[in-house]
Amino acid sequence: MDQPTRRYLFFGRVQGVGFRYTTAGLARECGVLGYVRNRSDGSVELVAQGAEVDVDWLVTHLDAHFAGYIERRTVEDWPGETFAGFEVRR
Repeated sequence: MDQPTRRYLFFGRVQGVGFRYTTAGLARECGVLGYVRNRSDGSVELVAQGAEVDVDWLVTHLDAHFAGYIERRTVEDWPGETFAGFEVRR
């Protein structure tokens, strides 16, 4: 069964603060698949696939953990990819 996939972009001081590795650890903890990577504009991209409750848990924990660093974030549906795990991309 396909699970929904969402793409988040986090803006602010989100690079160089452990955002990607924290995200990967939390994603693996709650069973979310996909990837996280730094973008050249200074933002961080998270593509998260899984049950809505698990993806929401992940994003809620990221918002809380990095509250002083995230200025804003966007979200959109991200169709077309299926993931087997969660990875940190460069």
